[in-house]
Amino acid sequence: MKPKIKVGLGYDVHRLVEGRQLWLGGIRIPSRLGALGHSDADVLLHAICDAMLGALSLGDIGIHFSDTDQQFKNIDSKILLKRTFDLVRGKGWFVGNVDCALILQSPKIAGYVPQMRSVIAGILEIEEDEISIKATTAEQMGFAGEMKGIEAKAVCLLYQP
Repeated sequence: MKPKIKVGLGYDVHRLVEGRQLWLGGIRIPSRLGALGHSDADVLLHAICDAMLGALSLGDIGIHFSDTDQQFKNIDSKILLKRTFDLVRGKGWFVGNVDCALILQSPKIAGYVPQMRSVIAGILEIEEDEISIKATTAEQMGFAGEMKGIEAKAVCLLYQP
């Protein structure tokens, strides 16, 4: 019998400002600018949450973790990813793989990708080689290229054996 599969797409964006830390993929990245948001504003983890929720038609991260709810103020997005994963697992689904793209002009993050993959794989209970994280600049165009914001896109495959 063929396994049942579903695919979800996630997207998130946050403004970059001085005076905030930059969290990507569950780790702190040294940077002059950080992402502004109600939580720690980890666009990568938020996009992965949205991808998993979308695959199961469960809405988006804002429905489950409202930016008007004080319990989520400055929350570590690893907690949001874990809660989203628990929801997915509670419905009988497993994560097959996650493919992500970060769009930011600076800082360069290639050296941090292995650690991000490790953090995410640990939360999603999959192997690190089932997590792909790519980064690209916006060639100095648009809000990401002008360093006014950062964005992330994620695709997640879920399956039921």
